[in-house]
Amino acid sequence: MKKILIIGAGFLQDFVIMKARKMGYYTLAVDADSTAIGFTHADKYEIINIVDEKACLEFAQKEQIDGVLTAATDYGVLTAAYIAEHMGLPGLNYNSAKVIKNKYLVRKKLFENHVDDTEQSYEVQNNTNIESLAQKLIYPVMVKPCDGSGSRGTSRVDKPEMLKNACEYAMEGSITRRAEIETFITGEEYGVESLVVDGTVHILSIMKKYMTMPPYYAELGHAIPSGLPSVIEKKIKQCVKKALKVLEINHGSVNMDMIVTKEGGVHIIDIGARMGGNMIGPCIIPYGTGIDYVGNILRASVGEPTDWSVREHKAVVTKLLAFKGGVVKTMPDFEKIQQEYGVEIFHHLKEGDIINEYRTNLDGCGYIIAREKTVEIAKEKVDNVLKVIESEIF
Repeated sequence: MKKILIIGAGFLQDFVIMKARKMGYYTLAVDADSTAIGFTHADKYEIINIVDEKACLEFAQKEQIDGVLTAATDYGVLTAAYIAEHMGLPGLNYNSAKVIKNKYLVRKKLFENHVDDTEQSYEVQNNTNIESLAQKLIYPVMVKPCDGSGSRGTSRVDKPEMLKNACEYAMEGSITRRAEIETFITGEEYGVESLVVDGTVHILSIMKKYMTMPPYYAELGHAIPSGLPSVIEKKIKQCVKKALKVLEINHGSVNMDMIVTKEGGVHIIDIGARMGGNMIGPCIIPYGTGIDYVGNILRASVGEPTDWSVREHKAVVTKLLAFKGGVVKTMPDFEKIQQEYGVEIFHHLKEGDIINEYRTNLDGCGYIIAREKTVEIAKEKVDNVLKVIESEIF
């Protein structure tokens, strides 16, 4: 029985842990949270901060693991690469992982190699003269943490006097207190999920994204098919493959966010070297294509053969349980709602919970998933279910 270590044991990593157990792997997990839900399903776990590379490596070596990966969080990417490199396991090159963790370095490499259509980009640190930089920029711009995750710390800036506060907000969301500034692009946002195995790039899906209104620009959900013209999807795939080559991503899942303009411009706005969140792995890819995405990333982590045959072409829509905020007074009958509307609901709500107004993915309380003949029908379903749940819990 091969041993696989999952870096992170939160709500979204738990789906990977359960899948690994189901596939017959001996499953280990690490997380700083002693109450992490994934610990209840792992064969063995250790309470370790997932950004502590050396401590995680010591645990991996002690357990003599055969594979390591992280999913749905950027914070475990460096640690997974570090362990793979030191133990000679399949994994992302550690130097590439360090570059990908810095959004400014990623943007710089993409720009220098003409990967997409984005131009303006700057890095901000504690000693940066923000007042001077503010006068050089062409507005509007987006400001985001250099190493953040889940839209945390991201905001739009329309004029010079707004820049300082936006940079502070972004640096607060950064482990290294650095922010990145790039041109604000007007268009529709899409996600692209890929996996690299033995140097071969498998682009699994281009997904339409649903986003919050300004100023936070947080994800609300995804849908496939994307609805884009084939010529634009082809251009997106070319950009993805070129970006992976430029960034020297040699192994593993890659989640990209892009904006497509009305003129057909393609702008990469974020890259994560791990499986995307928001139920992309356990639901969107397998339900829409028939590809066993989570199973494949587990097999790839231990060097076993993978299967990328597309068996389905279904419309899938996911939406986060994102609310205006309040205290959960009563719990809905989720089983009844699922049966009545023909959806799946995953949540971590409890009576008495204090729910924040939704501003980043971290404020989400779970997910609604619908499979239908068309995206429009599926979206109507999840939107209706979200309204029902919100009306009942507050």
